[in-house]
Amino acid sequence: MSDSHAHQHQHSHGGHHHQHGPASFNRAFMIGIILNTVFVIVEAAYGYLSHSLSLVADAGHNLSDVLALVLAWAASLLSKKLPTERRTYGYRRSSILAALFNAIFLLAAIFIIAWEAIQRFAHPEPVTGSTVIWVAAVGIVINAATALLFLSGRKGDLNVRGAFLHMAADAGVSLGVVIAGAVIMFTGWQWLDPALSLLIVVAIFVSTWNLLKDSLNMALDSVPPEIDAAAIRIYLQSIPAVTDVHDLHIWGMSTTETALTVHLVVSEPEQNDRIIQQTVQELHDRFGIEHPTLQIEYGTYPCRLADASTI
Repeated sequence: MSDSHAHQHQHSHGGHHHQHGPASFNRAFMIGIILNTVFVIVEAAYGYLSHSLSLVADAGHNLSDVLALVLAWAASLLSKKLPTERRTYGYRRSSILAALFNAIFLLAAIFIIAWEAIQRFAHPEPVTGSTVIWVAAVGIVINAATALLFLSGRKGDLNVRGAFLHMAADAGVSLGVVIAGAVIMFTGWQWLDPALSLLIVVAIFVSTWNLLKDSLNMALDSVPPEIDAAAIRIYLQSIPAVTDVHDLHIWGMSTTETALTVHLVVSEPEQNDRIIQQTVQELHDRFGIEHPTLQIEYGTYPCRLADASTI
């Protein structure tokens, strides 16, 4: 024990008790990147040749998704690198930054698509409906297949969820392009192409907004959305021999790991080991906290951090 706060305390790091690393999606990222890169080239070429803005817009969106997949994959690999003396948490936070950048990339893409669609209303161009239909149909298959590769990890990893949302949204957008192509063939409504492009913008924005909000909050060390901070405080206060809980902080170390620090004031010092062992286990099993740090205090002297901002 040390006496840096003029009273006894202990620190327990629970991260080494549970080595349940996030699932590897390396193969999913590799397959998704290859398939979508080939499709972007094909879609952009046919969109240009058929004068279809909706195809070109969708190709631009898919290109941003390829870049997003590359970034997410790189972050996934970096987050598994071992900590160093300089980077004591390793590169875990890179997965959070990747999710944030992915959302920003998508917002930039929809701005460009929307601007071009508005211009196309004033200067419509004839669209080859049959080409649009067949190319977009291929897009449905590729995007849906890629989305399925990330299906199992969408709930436990914000980075993987971003990849899943990108691909699922693309599949839906491609379906819309197929429908529009068919309508253009039978009606000649050329305005439908830029109109569909604006609908694509709305669809992308809706699927991106929560990703942007969650990744930005995690980048600012907010409590991850799936963590119930109030329930954790109630649990800590209910531990026998714990008389006070303060300086509680919860944040995401990565898109899959959550860290926690807290000061627990106890009335029975002989219960320290039991409290630490039980609390670390419960925080992991009940709340998904991978890296808890517990400081035990006896309340003999006021802790200077007790009045600091807490959750």
